[in-house]
Amino acid sequence: MRFRRVRAVAATSGAVLALTAGCSFGPPGPDQAGSPPNLPRPSVAPTAAEGDAEREVALSVLAKDLEVPWGMAFLPDGGAVVTERDTARILKIGPESTAGGLKVTELRRLGEVTAGGDGGLLGVAVSPKFESDKTLFVYYTTAEDNRIAKIAGDGPVQPILTGIPRSEQHNGGALAFGPDGLLYVGTGDGTDGGGQAQDPKSLGGKILRITTAGRPAPGNPVRNSPVWSSGHRNVQGLAWDETKRMFATDRGQPRTAELNVVVKGKNYGWPKADGPATDPRYTDPLVSWPTDTSSCAGVATLESMVATACVLGRRLQLLNVTGNGTVLGSPQELLTDEFGRLRALAAAPDGSFWVATSNQEDAGQPGPEDDRILRLVFSDGGAGRS
Repeated sequence: MRFRRVRAVAATSGAVLALTAGCSFGPPGPDQAGSPPNLPRPSVAPTAAEGDAEREVALSVLAKDLEVPWGMAFLPDGGAVVTERDTARILKIGPESTAGGLKVTELRRLGEVTAGGDGGLLGVAVSPKFESDKTLFVYYTTAEDNRIAKIAGDGPVQPILTGIPRSEQHNGGALAFGPDGLLYVGTGDGTDGGGQAQDPKSLGGKILRITTAGRPAPGNPVRNSPVWSSGHRNVQGLAWDETKRMFATDRGQPRTAELNVVVKGKNYGWPKADGPATDPRYTDPLVSWPTDTSSCAGVATLESMVATACVLGRRLQLLNVTGNGTVLGSPQELLTDEFGRLRALAAAPDGSFWVATSNQEDAGQPGPEDDRILRLVFSDGGAGRS
């Protein structure tokens, strides 16, 4: 099942995408594309659904002329912090508007970052106490390793976890606070053979769970170890749904790319498994796709929907996931080949999705406005609700 394709649109214009039957979204509400108030409105209003056969998705471009945006996280004021992988810049997008979209402000540029391959300034997470501590957490590549650091206001960059394996590719980079208030880190195995993913003493090929001081979190599978799950290739997206179920993308396998439901202490098989495993010691992915149509990085959830942004696949993959964790129907596609490579994806506080293109990197084919941040509003998907 596919969503209809959409043409490229200007910075403050929009378009409406029609969904085929089988999705659980109702008719669009009257204010779904208008909150928060400073966000650009699509210039084309959603049209009425044709019976039960179609639903709409409204799209607008929030920012343009970026350079390989990688990580994205939201601030209490409704704006977002966005990292640029190769320039090592941390940007703030919005919530203020300009004539061309949302205001883009450079907050700082990190000097310790060594960009190259898929390494550089990667994930970003906003402290759950940001209103009082003004602290951001970042994942970045140096000449020696990948590391996690915290930045409080205008203060120095303070590394809290170092020694994550680095390589030309497969550096991981996912960073997000979970519903438990702890910091989760998606790493890459940092090798061609994947030996680190199965090594319990290595930080490579893992999802880590740490405190804001960078220490192993209480309740981890192994005492005094930051490892939450293992057997991963290259984790570049983390998200939780309303039931606190955790999803992670895993890309870089030769044959498949995966979306996993991550469970404490489980082993997801790399390099012994590329996609579903035959060995009962390993946990199968929720969904796996051929690498050339997926290679997904960012992941976000909205009610029963889980979406991933695909770099090589140049599309969004969307799934309806039931309460017991099974996929309802077939995965659907949106934006296929319309905006090029897609990487960062996040659910905004108003219920919309923000997705970033990744066309200014070596393998991309940038257009005149790339890279861009897009906003998607699904009919009756929650945008505009507080």
